[in-house]
Amino acid sequence: MKKIIVKNGLIGGLIVAAVMVCSTFIFMRYPENFDNSMIIGFSGMFLAFIFVFLGIKQFRDKINEGKLSFWEGLKIGLLIALLTSTIYVVVWMFEYNIFFPDFAEKYAEYIVKNAKPEELTEVTKAANEVKDIYKNQLMIFLYTYIEVLPIGIVFAFISALILKRKATVQS
Repeated sequence: MKKIIVKNGLIGGLIVAAVMVCSTFIFMRYPENFDNSMIIGFSGMFLAFIFVFLGIKQFRDKINEGKLSFWEGLKIGLLIALLTSTIYVVVWMFEYNIFFPDFAEKYAEYIVKNAKPEELTEVTKAANEVKDIYKNQLMIFLYTYIEVLPIGIVFAFISALILKRKATVQS
């Protein structure tokens, strides 16, 4: 079971990290295209979390003789999602601190610049909150987990529901 979790978590983590690095460099080079880099980033998360499903299926079919309870599947899926998310967070922390320490300022500037006039006060407040969060490394770390891990949890839950299977009765 550990081997399946590590393998699928690493593959998912490498995918999501590679896509995130690409989308970050797109934003760094073309800050006016931040929406596109967000779409690319979230697409990478969805692609990476397919390995939650695949890992649970591999466990059911190869290790557990074709049977799987919802709770077993959920546990495996959550562990794969946690490993994938951790890789994402670690890579972002490295990327942010080394290559993109002005991310919060650029992001805040982008969302304020693109706000509708009637939303300007609210958006400016949100932009300042992001800048405040990015003043503290622990908050960046937690904020980044909140960005990615819930998607993995949803994938784990849905995958466990889809893949659960009782043992077949042999006559």
